[in-house]
Amino acid sequence: MNPETALPREGVDVQAGKPATRVSLSRVGVTGVEKVLAIGESGNYHAGLDCFVDLGPDQAGVHMSRFEEIVAEAMEEAAGERQLRAEQLAAKVAELVRERQGGIRAEVSVEAKFAEKMPAPASGIETQEIYTLLGRAVASRERTRMVTGVQAQGMTACPCAQEMVADLARERLGEAGYTGDQVEEIVNTVPIATHNQRGIGTLYLGCAEGTTDEVDARDLLRLVESSMSSEIYELMKRPDELSVVAKAHSQPRFVEDCVREMLRQVVETYPDLAGNAFVMAKQENLETIHRHNVVAERYGLLSDIRAEIGGDGHNHSHLTMSEWLEGPAS
Repeated sequence: MNPETALPREGVDVQAGKPATRVSLSRVGVTGVEKVLAIGESGNYHAGLDCFVDLGPDQAGVHMSRFEEIVAEAMEEAAGERQLRAEQLAAKVAELVRERQGGIRAEVSVEAKFAEKMPAPASGIETQEIYTLLGRAVASRERTRMVTGVQAQGMTACPCAQEMVADLARERLGEAGYTGDQVEEIVNTVPIATHNQRGIGTLYLGCAEGTTDEVDARDLLRLVESSMSSEIYELMKRPDELSVVAKAHSQPRFVEDCVREMLRQVVETYPDLAGNAFVMAKQENLETIHRHNVVAERYGLLSDIRAEIGGDGHNHSHLTMSEWLEGPAS
């Protein structure tokens, strides 16, 4: 093929032309857009974005350069804020993408990593911890709906293995001549060994349009960390290591426990949040004595989760994030 004849004629908008096969596409866009963003006094954020728009059956393609222009514009606007709100950035980009690409709907996801100084639990030494802010938004002609999310790491201690080790300790203490009461006193006093996992917790909250509800992602980070057996730290002295290990073994939790603890804390922390808010809690444990990892999650309306925690039966309607974001206005 002659490369010159393959190029579009000057002034011809090829993307706006008609495709060879007339059929609409659900999503067309760009993934893995990376930016470094400086926000006021809160520092630098390394952000990754995925941007999509629907494509009508009579349009050959989207204008890919517009995605970059829109992201740059939204980033410049976000730089004037006091702190990054990943969900609001996602919403802004989604609205601009839908408008300038001429779509019916647009979808944007944002993942932004930032560093925060945290004191180690015993020594108080400041250590730099990396956290992740998550935002996702869907913009249509009628409205824009978004979810606020976070992801953090922690440590879990396995309750099952710990109970087996406790039984082994009872057996050996009994063989050594300790009375039953003495055995129980020792087992209840001494930390009992178990295997541990590094856990990755993810939590999303979405407030429906028309409400005045707001959620601060940094508050969600504390909920995620505290849902596990213990927080973890990049830099620790020996007293810090002892503090973390002792804390984790004093409250062993399964991957399922972490998700339920996140949900319990959401319900207790946000008693006034509207029931049509969306919640998604997810925990992944990176196993140490298995070659596989384990995952648990729960998603749905806050009203349904409140009802279950309150003892009101089992709600089988687990609304997904996509269904909530795409759903009708509340």
